[in-house]
Amino acid sequence: MKKYLLSIYQPDGDPPPPEVLGPIMREVEAFESELRQAGAWVFTGRLHPAGTATVLRPDAGGVLMTDGPFVEGKEHIGGFVVIQAPDLDAALDWARRATLASTLPIEVRPLHD
Repeated sequence: MKKYLLSIYQPDGDPPPPEVLGPIMREVEAFESELRQAGAWVFTGRLHPAGTATVLRPDAGGVLMTDGPFVEGKEHIGGFVVIQAPDLDAALDWARRATLASTLPIEVRPLHD
């Protein structure tokens, strides 16, 4: 089976209030449970806000280090799931379920073997 990265994009700023976030997190937990039961789950990670990032880039033979995200934007990757699926269509189906559970955009990319 191939592995796929499902990147979860979330808007910058504070999370929604508990009365909004609570039901969403229950849906996300149900999705993750379904992934595990199906044998598709490989690894999940949730990230701190983009403002906590440090970016390193080559600069005139040295390395320039800056605070903050690499890309300025209104949304950033807030977490990810690595899954295994027989093909892209199956991975896209898992991503469809993830976006419905999380209410957030999901990007799907295959990983090299």
